[in-house]
Amino acid sequence: MDNQVEDQPVLNHIQRLVAEEHHLHEQRAHPKVDRKRLEQVQVELDQCWDLLRQRRALREVGLDPDDAEVRPPQVVENYEQ
Repeated sequence: MDNQVEDQPVLNHIQRLVAEEHHLHEQRAHPKVDRKRLEQVQVELDQCWDLLRQRRALREVGLDPDDAEVRPPQVVENYEQ
């Protein structure tokens, strides 16, 4: 199976989150609820990108990409940039 097809659900979720993030950024006056949601979206995006990187790394070394797991926010938010 094509790697892009296998990862498509994760990529689709990333696209939806990015669209929501852009929408929230476009609203000039961020009400408290929107700021909280924006923070949640950003954390979830970090988790999705991490999951995608895990899947690709597992695939690259011949392991099953479905063994990748979503890591908790505490893990993905503390990565060095």
